[in-house]
Amino acid sequence: MKDIQNLCRIKVISVHQFIENYWGINMIILVDGDACPVTSLIERIAKTYGIRVVFFHSTCHHSCYSNDAYVEKIMVDNVSQAVDMAIINKVSEGDIVVTGDFGLASLILAKKARAISFNGMIFCEDNIDKLLFERYVAGAVRRGGGRVKGPARRTKRDDSRFEKSLSFLISQNMKDI
Repeated sequence: MKDIQNLCRIKVISVHQFIENYWGINMIILVDGDACPVTSLIERIAKTYGIRVVFFHSTCHHSCYSNDAYVEKIMVDNVSQAVDMAIINKVSEGDIVVTGDFGLASLILAKKARAISFNGMIFCEDNIDKLLFERYVAGAVRRGGGRVKGPARRTKRDDSRFEKSLSFLISQNMKDI
């Protein structure tokens, strides 16, 4: 009789636990949440794949995110680079970081994790040096009193590109694991 009871016992676990326990995938999406325009897209995609999401934000940029079990919120002090440092300390190989910060992206790549911009650009060894150099030049122009063109207004096309790129990175990481 005990064998039948054991066979009928049902254990309820989350999709994230199932993927982690049975497929060995322990990937996390870490988000530089200060001024992140794609939070709802990230949550939806992560839920689809059963991947945990961690939003990092400073106390002055606090936002209300989903209360789902797979979403974690970490608030850090309102100090320059505090969010970046928290992400660097938390990220592991195979994780995905969503950020608009080229400097943070370069550090993430050095830790063998993946990085993607809010517009869906995937940061990699081939483009990060160029992006950092362009950031340096733009900073030099601003310090010299010049003006540099800011980013274009966000469009639905940006959201679509982000969604496709994030899904691509997730599927690539699942293949690599």
